[in-house]
Amino acid sequence: MSEYQSNVSKHERFLKNSKSEEDSLESVNFWMSNLDITTYDFPYIYHLLVKSFLDWQQLSSSQPMMEYSMWTILGFDGSWVTGDVTISDYLKNEAPQLLDECLKGQIKVIADWNSELSPYSELSPYNEEHTICLFPLFTRGYQELYAIMVCVLPRQKVESGGVEIASSMSILFQNCFYKRFEYIFVEDMMSEQKKANDEAARTAILYQIVERMHDQIDVDMILTEVLDSIAFLYPTASLQLFMSQDHQSNNPRVKPLILQTWKDDVRVRTFMDGKLTIQETKQENGEDKLEIGFPLGGTQGVYGVFYLLADKDFLNEVDLQLVTTLVDTAGTAFEKSKLYEQSNLLIQELRLINELTQRVNQSLRLSEIYQFSNEELLNIFKADFCCILQFNKKLDGLEVVSSNVPALAKEVFEKDYGFGGLVYGKGEPVILSGYTVNMRIPSKFMEYSGSESLIAAPLTVKGEVMGAILLSHRKSHYFTYDNYRLLQTLSIHIALSVSNALLHAEVKRMANRDVLTDLYVRRYLDEVIHERQTHDFCGSLIVVDIDQFKQVNDMHGHQQGDKILKQVSEIVRTSIRKSDLAARWGGEELAIYLPQLGVKQAIVVAERIRRRVEEETSPSVTVSCGISEWNWMDDQVSVDSLFYLADMALYRAKNNGRNQIQTEDKNITKAPGL
Repeated sequence: MSEYQSNVSKHERFLKNSKSEEDSLESVNFWMSNLDITTYDFPYIYHLLVKSFLDWQQLSSSQPMMEYSMWTILGFDGSWVTGDVTISDYLKNEAPQLLDECLKGQIKVIADWNSELSPYSELSPYNEEHTICLFPLFTRGYQELYAIMVCVLPRQKVESGGVEIASSMSILFQNCFYKRFEYIFVEDMMSEQKKANDEAARTAILYQIVERMHDQIDVDMILTEVLDSIAFLYPTASLQLFMSQDHQSNNPRVKPLILQTWKDDVRVRTFMDGKLTIQETKQENGEDKLEIGFPLGGTQGVYGVFYLLADKDFLNEVDLQLVTTLVDTAGTAFEKSKLYEQSNLLIQELRLINELTQRVNQSLRLSEIYQFSNEELLNIFKADFCCILQFNKKLDGLEVVSSNVPALAKEVFEKDYGFGGLVYGKGEPVILSGYTVNMRIPSKFMEYSGSESLIAAPLTVKGEVMGAILLSHRKSHYFTYDNYRLLQTLSIHIALSVSNALLHAEVKRMANRDVLTDLYVRRYLDEVIHERQTHDFCGSLIVVDIDQFKQVNDMHGHQQGDKILKQVSEIVRTSIRKSDLAARWGGEELAIYLPQLGVKQAIVVAERIRRRVEEETSPSVTVSCGISEWNWMDDQVSVDSLFYLADMALYRAKNNGRNQIQTEDKNITKAPGL
C-alpha cells in the first residue's frame, strides 16, 4: 500500500470514528432530554426544588427585576417549599381560590394583592399596589403539575411587561430544575461506573492474591499473604489474626486466641459461631469504631479469626464481601497446606515412633530405657525439660526415674501431687499453655525448671497406669495439639518397652530365686561371687545351717519345717546390707556373700543372724554358721574352694555342739564376747 493510500485510509477511519462519537453524543443528549419525573416522584423532589431555586437565583441575580420582585416555590400540593414564606401564607389564608385555580393547571393566574385585607402589605420598596402571579410547572412528558412558581410584582411593573418577564423567569427555573434532575442521573451513572471500575480493580487484585495463595504450600506464607493484602487494600484499618493453639507463627500480627475471655468478645464469638461478627465500640479517645471478626476456616472447622478494627464507614457491603472472600480463600488454602503438613507430619511421626521403639527396645534395663526415652523426647519435641515418673509400690509414691532437672533426681512424690499425680490418677493426658496464669496445681517440676508450657501423658499398659511423662518449655503456648497427640502415641510405645523390661526382670528374678525362700539360688550366687572377685579386693562367705532340722520335720511335719525355713530366710534377708547376697545353698542350708567385708565383719553379721534366729523363730530353732574369706593378697581362691572352707568351718560348728559360729581357721564360741 502506498503512503497516499495509507493516509487516505487513516483519514477515513478518523471520519468514521468522529461520526460514531457524534452519533453517540446525540444519542446521549436525546436520552437525557427525555428523562422525566412521574407523580410517584413528586413527594421526594422537594430537596431538588430547593437546589434548583438556588441555581435559579444565582443565574437571575443580575436581572433588574430581582430588585423589586418576590418569589417562592410551592409543591405539587400547594405546600411551601422554598422562597418567601410570606407569599405562601397569603395564598393559603386570603387567596385560596387562586391556589386552587393554579393547582387545576391554569397557566399564569394573575390577581391583585389585596393589601387592605392582608397584613403583608410591605412587600417591596414601592409604595403602590401589587400583583401576584402564579406559574404552574409541568413535567416534560405527561404535562403533570409538579410545582408552582409564585411571583409578586408592583402594579406598574406588571403593566410594563413584567408578567412576560416573570413567565420567562419561571421557564428558566424549569430548565434549572431539569438540569439538576439530569445531574442526579449523571451522578448515579458516574457512581455506578466508579463502582464497576472499583469492582473490576478489586476483582483483579483478588485474582492475583488468590493465585499467589494457592501457589503456596507453607502455612505461614499464606497467612502473611492475606494479612499483607488486606493491609494494602485498607491501610487505615487495624488488622490482627488470632489463631487457635494448634498453630503458631513468628508473624507479630498472628497471636494466640484465648478462649477463656468473655463471651461478648468479638473474636471469641466469631470463633465459636464460625460466622462474620460486627459490633460497635468506643475507643479511649472517644472515637467510635467497628470491631469485625472474619472466621478463618475450611471444611473441617474454624482455625482462627481475622480481627479488624475500622472506621464506621467501612461497613460497606462491597468491602465486607471482598474481605470475606479473601479470608474464605485463605481458609481453603490454609486447610490445604495444613493437610499437606499433617501428611508430612504423619510420615515423620511414624518414623519417630519406629526409631524410638527400636532404640528403647535395644535394652532390657529400665534405667537405660528411661534415659533413652528422656533424650529422645527432648529431641523430638524440642522441649527444654523432661521428667519421667514411675509408681513405686514399696514407697507408695511416684518416683522420678529420669529427668534433666537436677533438683528432682531420685525425688519421690505423693501419687496425687502435681501434674504427674493428676496424669497418674486420671490416666489422661494434659496440655497447659501458661503455668503462671493458671497455678491451681502446684508443681515442683514447673517451678524448678521455670517452665510455662506443659504436655504430659500416662505410661499405660493393658489399662493400668504405671507412671507419667512430663515435657515442658519456658515459653508459653509452645506445644501444639499435634505435639500433645504425638506424646500420647510415643508414651504407649515407651510403656510397652518398660513393661517388657519389667517382665524380663521378673522372669530373670524368678529364674535366680528359690521358690520357697525367695532367696537367690546357689548358681546365681556362684556367678556373682566369681564376677566380684575380678574387681573387689576382699569378700566373706557365711554358710548357715538350721540345727537338727530333720527332727523339726519329724516332730512338727514338713509344712511346719517349710515355715521355719521361711522364717530363718526372712531373718537372714533383714540382717544384711542391700549389697549383700543371700541364697539357699541346699536343703536347710543358706549362704550369704558379703562383698568388701573381711572375716571380722562377717562374724558380726553371723552372730546377729544366730541370735535373732534363736529369739524370733516359732517353734524356736538354732543355727550354726561357718565363715570363709578371700582377699587380693591370697593365692587365687576359687568359688568352690571358698564354699569348701566355709563348709568345713560349719562342720566344726556342728561337731562342737551347734548354735555357734566357726571360721576356717578359728574356733569361736556361741558367746564370743563381741
